[in-house]
Amino acid sequence: MKTIFADLHIHIGRTESGRPVKITGSKSLTIDRILYEASEEKGIDMIGVIDCHVPEILQTLEKRVQQGTCTEHPGGGVVFNQTSLLLGSEIEIYDEKCQGPLHVLAFLPTIDKMWLFSEWLSTRMKNRTLSSQRIYETGANLQEKVKELGGLFIPAHIFTPFKSLYGSGVQHSLSEVFNPNLIDAVELGLSSDTSMADQISELHSYPFVTNSDAHSLAKIGREYQKLSVKEASFDEFTLALKQQHGRGIVANYGLNPRLGKYHVTACEKCLSKKINNETKCLQCDHHRFTKGVSNRLLELKDTNINLPTRPPYIHQVPLEYLPGLGPKTLERLKNHFGTEMKILHEVQSAMLEEVVPRKIVDMIIAARHGTLNLKEGGGGVYGKVLG
Repeated sequence: MKTIFADLHIHIGRTESGRPVKITGSKSLTIDRILYEASEEKGIDMIGVIDCHVPEILQTLEKRVQQGTCTEHPGGGVVFNQTSLLLGSEIEIYDEKCQGPLHVLAFLPTIDKMWLFSEWLSTRMKNRTLSSQRIYETGANLQEKVKELGGLFIPAHIFTPFKSLYGSGVQHSLSEVFNPNLIDAVELGLSSDTSMADQISELHSYPFVTNSDAHSLAKIGREYQKLSVKEASFDEFTLALKQQHGRGIVANYGLNPRLGKYHVTACEKCLSKKINNETKCLQCDHHRFTKGVSNRLLELKDTNINLPTRPPYIHQVPLEYLPGLGPKTLERLKNHFGTEMKILHEVQSAMLEEVVPRKIVDMIIAARHGTLNLKEGGGGVYGKVLG
């Protein structure tokens, strides 16, 4: 067995021909740039690109395989240099059981299986050339199709205030929308962690995954997990989720929830934090608030039990968040030590100090151990690292 890093929620901004996929995604987020960034700059062994249902993306991947730039892994996935790509799709559900739109992730093992899924979506979706589009089908039927094709089904960023399973304030149980037996894992999102999610007892039977939801190259690897697997492939990831044959999730790495942009309830207009139970903002008199994940979980909480079998959730801040560590300094570090994962996880402080000032070294070590001083986020604005 070996340990690998995996970030399984990365968007595509543009196709090879320049057509938009994720409208809010960076234009630099092409499939080729994503693969290079993950492999050569970030040092991430497995990525999930969740717009692979788009026909032009599939055509590009087929072309790269034909050219020899990429290969199809016999265990599922597409391999580029040091990184395996899992073919995923993010889909919006809003059926008769779901009272607010929510997003899910579906992963298929091969290009051929994703083609079949894409064709199935084309009869149930207005525009499959774009990311995160609404499907005119029930959530349960979507689950059945994913399973029919040998795929994995994962509700996405389940606590965020918009387009998530629990975030809408309407759903109180996943069984209201889905077949609980056809869920392979749940994705926590940037404003929650394991201890927060385990306050909901129905989640105790599912593994937790932590991913970046990257809309730019820089955000790849913002959150990720360390897996124990034989190799980086779809089949091995499936075994890791099931904790079978020695495979498993070793640790989840993510932002301290206080850094998430929806951690606390805040005014929609001026972003001031809600203090108590006021019905209008104390700063600007606006009457609408964006409910924070921490507040929503207080409504959903039904247990104080944290599962002892959970892998550790490690609060870690990406290098780009650190004050004083700009692009030039980061490039200097990578020139000396390789990828960002090596800098975050492996390089000793004495070696770092040979390249950058002690103040930055101290912040990198503090980021590694989750001991930085933070200002919490809310209302759609991320928190900040104060030092």
